[in-house]
Amino acid sequence: GFRNKRWGRAFGPEADLEEAQKDKVDRKATIVIEHMIQAADVAHTMQHWHVYKKWNFRLFCEMNEAFQGGRTTKNPAEGWYQGELGFFDFYIIPLAKKLA
Repeated sequence: GFRNKRWGRAFGPEADLEEAQKDKVDRKATIVIEHMIQAADVAHTMQHWHVYKKWNFRLFCEMNEAFQGGRTTKNPAEGWYQGELGFFDFYIIPLAKKLA
């Protein structure tokens, strides 16, 4: 998406060589901070197993409560584990690799 394009523009082979040096540094700093904020938001996934289970359980309960209360039509129990696998494969692992 948008953030991946900006990451590529700042750090990838398509980085703009003609851009002013200060603008390059500012862009890189902004993108790194954005990615660090994303990592902080999902940090429980990169910590000890009991920490991950605790926060994942709380998220499931929150989403289930919304479903039971009629605030959403999506039952979190349907596809929860596949969703978690996809979340790791397509969000957590690529984010961790960028920040490595």
